Amino acid sequence: MELRSPGLPMEGVPALTGDNDEYESLPEGASPVIHMLAGAVAGVLEHTVMYPVDSVKTRMQSLQPDPNAKYKGVGEALKRMIRTEGLLTPLRGINVTMLGAGPAHALYFACYEKMKTSIGSMINHAGNSHVANGVAGSLATLLHDAVMNPAEVVKQRMQMYNSPYRNMLDCIRTVGRTEGVGAFYRSYTTQLTMNIPFQAIHFITYEFTQESLNPQRQYHPGTHIVSGAIAGAVAAAATTPLDVCKTLLNTQENMALSSVNVSGQLSGMVNAFRTVYQLGGVAGYFKGMQARIIYQMPSTAIAWSVYEFFKYFLTKRNM
Repeated sequence: MELRSPGLPMEGVPALTGDNDEYESLPEGASPVIHMLAGAVAGVLEHTVMYPVDSVKTRMQSLQPDPNAKYKGVGEALKRMIRTEGLLTPLRGINVTMLGAGPAHALYFACYEKMKTSIGSMINHAGNSHVANGVAGSLATLLHDAVMNPAEVVKQRMQMYNSPYRNMLDCIRTVGRTEGVGAFYRSYTTQLTMNIPFQAIHFITYEFTQESLNPQRQYHPGTHIVSGAIAGAVAAAATTPLDVCKTLLNTQENMALSSVNVSGQLSGMVNAFRTVYQLGGVAGYFKGMQARIIYQMPSTAIAWSVYEFFKYFLTKRNM
C-alpha cells in the first residue's frame, strides 16, 4: 500500500477541499479542555445512538445461547427482543454506558491529540505520521479502558437474555458482593489486548483516509463521516475474535462454562481463547461480527464527525 504525503490526494480519489470556501481549515493548537469537551460529547453519542445494535451484538456473541435467544440477523434479533421482552429491552444498560462514555472519551481524545503531536515531533516527522497516530491511539486506550471497563461489565450483563439484574445499581451491588471488586476488571487485560490493536488500526485508517479525501485537513463533515465509518469497519472486523473473548469474560456464561467443566470464574485471555475454541471452534471467534461491524461503522462515523465539529466550533468561538 502506497502512503502519500499530506496534501497529495490519491489518484482517482477527489480531494474534498481546495476551492470550496464553505469550510475553513481545522484549527491548530486547540486546548486540552476543548479536546475533552468535544471527546465527551462524541463518546456519549457514539455509544448511545447505536446502542440497540450493541445489545444484539452481545447476545449474538453468546457461545451457548438460550434457544429463545438464537438470532439469524440484527434486524430479526431486534424485532424479537422488542416483541417478546418489551420495547425498552434493547436499551438495558444504556445508563451505565452514558456515565462511563463521557469521561472515558474525554481522556481518550485529549490524550490522543497530545501524544500524536508529541510523538510526531520526537521522531522528527514533518506532517502526518502513521506511526505517531498508531502509538497515540494505543496510549489513549489505556486511559479510556481504565474508566470504561467496569461500565462494560455491567452493560453486557444487563444486555444478556434473561438477565437477573433489575437495574444498574442492582447489577453493581450483586457483582461486587458475589464476585468481588476485581470482577469489574477481570476482562481489562483482554480489553486492552483488543482495543490497542483496534484503536491503532482505527486511527491509522482514519488519518490515512483523511489524507486521501481531505489532504488540506479542512473542516469537512462528509470526509469525517466517511473516514470514520471506514476506520470503524476495518478495525471491528480485524478484532472480532478478541471481542468475543472479552464478552465471555464479562458475562461469565454459566451454561457455556459448565459444559466445558470450567468451575468458578473464568479469567485471563489465554483461558478465554481456549474456552471459545472448545465451545465454538474457529467459527466461535467470529460470532456477532456482522452486528459488530454494523454497530461500529455509524458509531465511529458519529464520534469523529461530532468530535471534529465541536473541536472546530469551540476553538473558533474562543478565538
